[in-house]
Amino acid sequence: MTELRAAVVGVGHLGRYHAEKYADLPGVRLVAVVDRDAARAREVADALGAVVLADHRALAGVVDCASVAVPTAAHAEIGGDLLAAGIDVLIEKPLASTAAEGAELVAAAGARGRVLQVGHLERFNPALRAAQAVITEPRFLECHRLAPFVERGTDVDVIRDLMIHDLDVIQSFIAADVESVEAVGVPVLTPRVDIANARLRFANGCIANVTASRVSMKRERMLRLFQPDAYVAIDYDQRRVRIVRREPSATPGTLANIVADERDAGAGDPLRDEIAAFVTAVRDRTAPLVGGREGLRALELAERIAAAIEPAA
Repeated sequence: MTELRAAVVGVGHLGRYHAEKYADLPGVRLVAVVDRDAARAREVADALGAVVLADHRALAGVVDCASVAVPTAAHAEIGGDLLAAGIDVLIEKPLASTAAEGAELVAAAGARGRVLQVGHLERFNPALRAAQAVITEPRFLECHRLAPFVERGTDVDVIRDLMIHDLDVIQSFIAADVESVEAVGVPVLTPRVDIANARLRFANGCIANVTASRVSMKRERMLRLFQPDAYVAIDYDQRRVRIVRREPSATPGTLANIVADERDAGAGDPLRDEIAAFVTAVRDRTAPLVGGREGLRALELAERIAAAIEPAA
């Protein structure tokens, strides 16, 4: 098996973890890290046996694949440069600042025959994976993604920062277009919207009610959905799944039985699984689970929600 050469551009809070996962994966060598903070880049590189490069463009011809974990405003430029250099790219969510920029990245990856994956980490959450086989025909979904305030991620609004995870997951379940969007949101601690709620109506009649906040007193990441044969509750943080089903009664003329099943999905390592899936897509030249088109789809919906909020902001 040929060893894949990897790099990470941006080794701040999340990028450092990317670098550690690459360094730990079999068949992969972390070759280089790039960061505008030279001291931080040197610390990570020394710990993991990589070299420091001052400019992401210097990765051309040096690596096969790279993670981009820089502020969102730089995703389009850096991702575009790497794709143009023939490097397969994993870009942290959101794909880009705007859907137009995201579309350019998707087009660039297609034109160059490169793998473009987007870091929607919840797709690799063990709780979501444990529930996927049960989720067949959602009719109503309710998502709550609440977090205490941290400065990280505030270069974008809470829709692109947190809610976009749920927008991606919801659209992975529902094979129908979003027909209408109603949304409200307010800035609290930053100039951008920090808490938002959106009600999405899909063409097949499904409704999703999505709330995201980065100014909450507690942390909560829950998805609850209802479908004709079951109620499913997914706790992303606790990695637990609750499935409630209706079963026919053995006695004619009596009410159906309600049966609940609680599952502990295990801690897992979603980031390692995400990067391992990216490496597999690079090595096998296959489509990633969350490719550029999926990332763009979530970003386009995020833009629609933001636009619905702006007139009232």
